[in-house]
Amino acid sequence: MQNISCDRKRMEDKIVTFSKFGDTGKGGVTRLALSEADLQARAEFFRRMKTVGAEILTDDMANVYATFKGTEDLPHIAMGSHCDSVVQGGNYDGILGVLTAMEVAETIVTEKIPHRHPITVMIWTNEEGARFDPAMMSSGVITGKFDKTKMLASKDIDGITFKDALDASGYKGDEKNRMNAKDYKAFLELHIEQGPVLEAAKMDIGVVEGVVGMVNYEFQFIGQAGHAGTVPQKMRRDALLAASEAIQYLHRELDKLDDKLVYTTGRIVCSPNVHTIIPDDVKFTLDARHQDPEVVKQVVEVIRRIPSELAKCKVSYKELWSRKTVSYNNEFVDYVEKNANLYGYSNMRMYSGPGHDAQFVADMVPTTMIFVPSIGGNSHCEIEKTELDDCLKGANVLLQTLLDIDKK
Repeated sequence: MQNISCDRKRMEDKIVTFSKFGDTGKGGVTRLALSEADLQARAEFFRRMKTVGAEILTDDMANVYATFKGTEDLPHIAMGSHCDSVVQGGNYDGILGVLTAMEVAETIVTEKIPHRHPITVMIWTNEEGARFDPAMMSSGVITGKFDKTKMLASKDIDGITFKDALDASGYKGDEKNRMNAKDYKAFLELHIEQGPVLEAAKMDIGVVEGVVGMVNYEFQFIGQAGHAGTVPQKMRRDALLAASEAIQYLHRELDKLDDKLVYTTGRIVCSPNVHTIIPDDVKFTLDARHQDPEVVKQVVEVIRRIPSELAKCKVSYKELWSRKTVSYNNEFVDYVEKNANLYGYSNMRMYSGPGHDAQFVADMVPTTMIFVPSIGGNSHCEIEKTELDDCLKGANVLLQTLLDIDKK
């Protein structure tokens, strides 16, 4: 089995075909969860999987399970990802995990590769959270991270609830069809790296050990509004100035910590946001990520040392959300590394910075991930791309890893 390979032409055909669903005309896609484009992609998935013999079910969150029976009555081995995108996203984020899983299943069928366990190809609903908050909604509901009632009430910008979209989609199934710990032996997710590390290191495969922990804080600075032309500089309480001093403080102190720490000020809200008025209320967020919980704790300590007053303004902060570092199944991670080496693919162990459905699933079912390179590190944009040969390499490692798990 070590010489078996997925089919390059079939892989290319899948990528080209699915790029049409939500095509922006600029090289990318907008395929929001349960939108018309998403439903078109699902319909094509159904058609292709049924053609090669899958039995397909959906659960109450419209997650899709296309199953190929095994020779024994054993728990399922599942693989897949999501097919929804962000607005003006790329043709590889999420969907490549679905397409490579489809190709692995098709290779097993066409090459008549025996397997003891049922093999299930999955689509997770609303991973991006681009239409309905939060991200990783459906895997979160299934693993008990999110309350289903609250998720059903989540609204898009047009006021449509997730429940409305779910009911209208035609893909709402039975809760009894959900992935669960009893009926599933493993979950595998292939994904693009979404960063520049693999390409820069000239590596074919990322052997993903887990997902880094993170904290997300919001800071607020309260000053006093005033006329831009009349209040002397020394008498001002400029909330934006205070915020800028805080950002510099955070960058200065966080840069003293570990080199692998990444952090971002991604949102700033300035009030009243008028060019002739001194800002009196400014908020910004800080997103910080690292695989070592101790480094994340150090980030929080830096935040707690921020002065309570800057530029004569009141400073406060609160945690918006956080997550602990998730470690994947060690044995499965070793399989991925072994199989990359088996095929002669260069590889390196790494942690994921972004979140994925696999990180939630890991609490319920033994899980691992495979990364393939992103050209230029680009993702969540229309120029996002992974070379076809790298897609095929990832599919081959996925195939062999699945077969290794099947032998256990």
